[in-house]
Amino acid sequence: MQSKRIGLAAVLSAFLLLSPAAASAKTLIGSGSSVAQPYLQSLFAAYHRVRPGISFLYTADGGNAGVKDVQSGRSQFAVNTRPPLPSDAGTTYVKLWLDGLCIYVNSQNKLSNLSIGELAGIFTGVSTSWSQFPGSGLSTTIDAVGRDSTAGTFSFFTAAVLNGQTQGSNVNTQASDGLVANAIKHDPNSIGYAGLARAKDPGLKKVNVNGVACAPAFVKTLKYPLSRFVWMVFPTASPDLDVQKFTDWARTSVQAGEIITKVGAVPAFNKTAHKHKKHKKH
Repeated sequence: MQSKRIGLAAVLSAFLLLSPAAASAKTLIGSGSSVAQPYLQSLFAAYHRVRPGISFLYTADGGNAGVKDVQSGRSQFAVNTRPPLPSDAGTTYVKLWLDGLCIYVNSQNKLSNLSIGELAGIFTGVSTSWSQFPGSGLSTTIDAVGRDSTAGTFSFFTAAVLNGQTQGSNVNTQASDGLVANAIKHDPNSIGYAGLARAKDPGLKKVNVNGVACAPAFVKTLKYPLSRFVWMVFPTASPDLDVQKFTDWARTSVQAGEIITKVGAVPAFNKTAHKHKKHKKH
């Protein structure tokens, strides 16, 4: 009887050695940016195929909220769309890829360009009517849509556009990037800010900022005024090794770079696939 038990134990041990996914199944807990969520969903799925033992559980509660989750130990990692601040003590930031914070209006709006100063006027409540912008073809009240303070995008926009001023009470704040896009889509008088991936959403129209388009070519060179990095954030003390491995893969691999490009952002560090043509012998 004892020999049978030993034999069974040996078989099970061999099975576990031959099945690393079964032996090391693990779920990485993350939270943060809703802007980055479309990219992350595709990257998580691809990485799971590379390493079947690794799965992800991600809550898009806003980049600033995600950093607090890491600080409190609720998340093993966060993704944020603003640079580190003194309030982020105990965390390490790593650049993942580039994104443009685009300015969107409803597709019925004819506006093509705004300066940073004009944007600040709209989002601080100084400019309240489209009649102040003849290029819009509208004379109605401007319905500004933005993010709340849980979002890294809110902090980035406040610093880059409002020069630290408070976002006006006229701004209809939303809890996610997708909700901002949805509000603009359904309101001809609206204007708001959201990530580059939303450019694919029907009913939205991008507006140039300072004469420069929110487009990958200008984000890559940082010529677009609201170009920014998307950051991975993890605890400085005892970061999870598998989070670090995923971070390295997402920011450097050819496969991840292709995914980032396809979804709509701009790879910053990813290797490029080199295709060699085969020459036929005559």
